[in-house]
Amino acid sequence: QVQLVESGGGLVQAGGSLRLSCAASGTIFSRNTMGWYRQAPGKQRELVASISRGGTTNYVDSVKGRFTISRDNAKNTVTLQMNSLKPEDTAVYYCYSRNSIGDNYWGQGTQVTVSS
Repeated sequence: QVQLVESGGGLVQAGGSLRLSCAASGTIFSRNTMGWYRQAPGKQRELVASISRGGTTNYVDSVKGRFTISRDNAKNTVTLQMNSLKPEDTAVYYCYSRNSIGDNYWGQGTQVTVSS
């Protein structure tokens, strides 16, 4: 059974930083694409950042230059470093994993709130 457990959300002032982590189990982590989605109240879930098994990263335009995604295959973790946070970054952030046959798995979500 695949499990993704997020940690690191919280409340921060605009301009501050947060670091989200996601620990995966029950899957061959090194073969999976990993990433982070977010969903703000009244909005659709959007892909924030992803990292392929080869280390290729992609970001939504609104976070480029501020967020950095990384992975540690030895520890089965993926991390999202978020700097220069803005109130519009406020959302529930979800870790996701996609395996080599296209199955998607999700974490339970962690709240990020950025105050102005």
